[in-house]
Amino acid sequence: MRVAIIGQQAFGKSVLEAFLARNATVAGVFCAPEKPGTKPDALRVAAEERDVPVFQLATLKDDEASRTLESLDVELGVMAYVLQFAPQTFVNIPKHGTIQYHPSLLPRYRGPSSINWPIIKGDTETGLTIFRPSDGLDEGPIILQKSVPIGPEDTLGTVYFDRLYPLGVDALIEAAELVVAGKHRQTPQQEELASYEGWCRDPESRINWQAHVDQIYDLIRGCNPSPGAWTTVQGKKLRIYDVVRHRTRTFSAVSGKPGVVSAVGNESIEIAAQGGRLELRSVRLEGGAKMAAGALATSLRITVGAALES
Repeated sequence: MRVAIIGQQAFGKSVLEAFLARNATVAGVFCAPEKPGTKPDALRVAAEERDVPVFQLATLKDDEASRTLESLDVELGVMAYVLQFAPQTFVNIPKHGTIQYHPSLLPRYRGPSSINWPIIKGDTETGLTIFRPSDGLDEGPIILQKSVPIGPEDTLGTVYFDRLYPLGVDALIEAAELVVAGKHRQTPQQEELASYEGWCRDPESRINWQAHVDQIYDLIRGCNPSPGAWTTVQGKKLRIYDVVRHRTRTFSAVSGKPGVVSAVGNESIEIAAQGGRLELRSVRLEGGAKMAAGALATSLRITVGAALES
């Protein structure tokens, strides 16, 4: 199998290594140019170490990109974590076209933060899709899908790194072999089931302490480790990572008003919410390192009755 890999960073590197381990010929790697001052692209570094030609083009939409891919004479294009737009004039050049990885069960959760949103919304299942890229974002026909559970304590980190990442590398290999052998099926996406969600960034990850405890808990899980759900304390931005949910069963168990500190321990602090309380374990002040929430309470002299601002 002769392929070109289009991608970047750690996932792209893992896909490159997986294809080479299967004795595929990787004729070239396309990755976006690195911005000054950023970490070296892991895919670029890995390709250069293995003497695989690397092409860092500012865009995949022009004639230079098409001519470069044509010159490689590949059977298949493999898109692994691609942020550059790749038009049909580019992806249709390989003999068997191009396949792309997306970390959701398309057509649900099209868009760039497709791992965050299912967790934030309290879903109990997500997955990945290998599909044909079209000029629409994540809208092409489906070749292969794999489902994974989302447990009640899962975070963005555990769902992605423990499941969707390794399963996605294997799924790209599986789909590539099916496509090159002519044994694959393509299924159009069901538009009536489709959803598109944009980025999950700071505006979306700010905590509303008046929301139900389940909503806040799912938001924190779905933003852990990135971008990090946040609130403010004493005028400082505080990101919250590891948290334990405690549901309130009776009126007498209500621990205080929403957003107010109800308990302070050596390792954690508890915040009251509608329907329960949240035990904050791991937090980080803006510009600082992660620390135990109890240590934060000591350093800022946070006591029971203090309010976290929403």
